[in-house]
Amino acid sequence: MIPSERELRNLAADRGQEHLFAFWEDLSPEGRSALLEQVAGIDFDLVEQHGRLLVGGAPVDSSGGDSFDPPELFPLRRSAEQQEQANQARRRGVQLLAAGEVGFLLVAGGQASRLGYDGPKGDFPVGPVSGRTLFDFHARRLRASQARSGARLSWYVMTSPANDAQTRRIFADNEYFGLDAEQVSFFSQAMIPALDLEGRILMSGPGSIFLAPNGHGGTLAALEDSGCLEHARSRGVSMFSYFQVDNPLVRPADPLFIGLHSLAGARMSSKVVAKRDAGEKVGVIGRIDGSLGCIEYSDLPESLREAQDDAGQLLFRAGNIAAHLLDLDFVDELTRVRLELPWHVARKGMACIDGTGSSREVDGAKFETFIFDALGKSPASVTMEVERSLEFSPVKNAEGEDSPATARRDLCRLFAGWAEQAGHELPAPDDQGVRPVEVDPLVAEDEESFMAGGQPAPTIGAAGHLYDQG
Repeated sequence: MIPSERELRNLAADRGQEHLFAFWEDLSPEGRSALLEQVAGIDFDLVEQHGRLLVGGAPVDSSGGDSFDPPELFPLRRSAEQQEQANQARRRGVQLLAAGEVGFLLVAGGQASRLGYDGPKGDFPVGPVSGRTLFDFHARRLRASQARSGARLSWYVMTSPANDAQTRRIFADNEYFGLDAEQVSFFSQAMIPALDLEGRILMSGPGSIFLAPNGHGGTLAALEDSGCLEHARSRGVSMFSYFQVDNPLVRPADPLFIGLHSLAGARMSSKVVAKRDAGEKVGVIGRIDGSLGCIEYSDLPESLREAQDDAGQLLFRAGNIAAHLLDLDFVDELTRVRLELPWHVARKGMACIDGTGSSREVDGAKFETFIFDALGKSPASVTMEVERSLEFSPVKNAEGEDSPATARRDLCRLFAGWAEQAGHELPAPDDQGVRPVEVDPLVAEDEESFMAGGQPAPTIGAAGHLYDQG
């Protein structure tokens, strides 16, 4: 039950935030109810903590440190001993998947507005031949894993307040992309107040608090707060495979990665790809003053960015692709009282209203937590290198790198390579030299399974070849 207007007014005044009610008399009854609900949802202790970061001149949390070291990689090029370790790990991963101990955690709170699409990013069509959406790609990979393992999987989809209702409707309209409704659980990311540089909560309108997402680290707190963590425990889940919606090549049900994580006794692990070059502006997994974490590009000195190991590879090459494994008990420990991750501060101009109700841009701050900061709290961790062309081609920008065009190009190149190796006739290349070929994840997830045969004959259309399960 929401506290009364008087109680919330007094609470805001006690915390120096009485301006939240400055326009109360101008609001409709519906507007007043909405404002009371927003104020009731504010964690004022957290707001004061954030205000102290700004007003007290405390340093902004970042990956900066005095010393940086590369992580211990489980590499692509493996020794005989590492290959034997990989074989053992795959067997262990298969066992864990068959036992239903892996829950799948998809971060899907973003909108596709930067891509010129009105809707959740997961509903963006990326299939180069089929036009399948990102949600559909991920669902088909999970369905394929379920078919291999024989265990009913559990899928947890984190939305945002902006797209929660629409995401649920998309899943329902698509009959949960071939899964049963009870296998898919939705929960929403928390939104927290943005502040001016004196620690006052900003208002986006007379009856609206300026709220911003609390970062992808907030996924863990939202799991706990929503009851999804306890739900997963009740279904026998012991670890989560965390992945983000924008990468159609991600492989969340990877037996090798799961097995390596388990055999190492790790509590959180990461997949990485080799950086394209020293100048690629991507965070890398590494040790910061001895603790594992993600080193931001801007924090790594140029001399270290360019440094090479004895094999001539970049020393700091472990590019973070936001694919992790986290033990359920580890998530529980990080969220039991309050999310135990540092806050990062982003100062920027924000469109708000001032004390007169006029719209203007003010200097303010948003606050985020990053999930990779939990790596430093894991006593053991696996950093597994994977092939970029097989597992990473995100859709982030409307044009240029990491765009729909590059993702579709990378999908086609991968799938055309499999089809050519299997002796299939390929369609003619387009003006970019890309042959339009797509393989449904239900047909095969890698070249080995595609080459094993048994896949349906391709459906051939004007757009290219689609190896489709239907």
